[in-house]
Amino acid sequence: MVEAAPLIRPEAGTAELAVRDLHGWYDESHVLHGINFDVRPGEVVTLLGRNGAGKTTTLKAIMGILSKRTGSVRFMGRELIGLPARAIARAGIAFCPEERGIFSSLSVEENLMLPPTIRDGGLSRDDVLGIFPNLRERLQSQGTKLSGGEQQMLAIGRILRTGAKFLLLDEPTEGLAPVIVQQIGATLRTLKQRGFTIVLVEQNFHFAASVADRHYVVEQGRVIDEISDAELAANTEKLHAYLGV
Repeated sequence: MVEAAPLIRPEAGTAELAVRDLHGWYDESHVLHGINFDVRPGEVVTLLGRNGAGKTTTLKAIMGILSKRTGSVRFMGRELIGLPARAIARAGIAFCPEERGIFSSLSVEENLMLPPTIRDGGLSRDDVLGIFPNLRERLQSQGTKLSGGEQQMLAIGRILRTGAKFLLLDEPTEGLAPVIVQQIGATLRTLKQRGFTIVLVEQNFHFAASVADRHYVVEQGRVIDEISDAELAANTEKLHAYLGV
């Protein structure tokens, strides 16, 4: 087993993750065409864009799940291109996919206890249940018995157990009822207060605006704009045009 290097986070204002000229392919299909963006420590940053723009592929390329990729992805100064997903996870990045990956035959508690600890500082079972009190009532329920919102809470809770402080979340609000979306938003704000850094793929920019510091707009495999949360209100019409809403 590869030992994780000591976690030394950069100073505030400098990039914790720096993505430069990132290209990615699915077989012969060239999907990412030179993605560039930075994420600073403790930020919540969203990748906004229409379906098929390359947002999820960007997360998979960062995580090493997309095997054919070129360019540079530097995390706390360490180059990740060329590393397998398991090594990137041990570096301190955790990925929560849109499909959530819950083991349906296992209980909530068994799902929570599955992830290995890759670094010190992973949340305990009780810490996770404190953030997601709904799960405490469903500890012995199988994954198949959970609502979509409960599955999403479990998926996020599970990666919090690993000790990673840099989270990649793919469409965490997709298909969820508004009240659950509000709970997920409150959770992300709590994680930010606890020092987590989050890259969030979203299509719902109203939700994104409630949790994020900055927004990168992705179109046809490129970042075409960057908008701070403070600038969001003045750019609503532009975002509507970008997102087709």
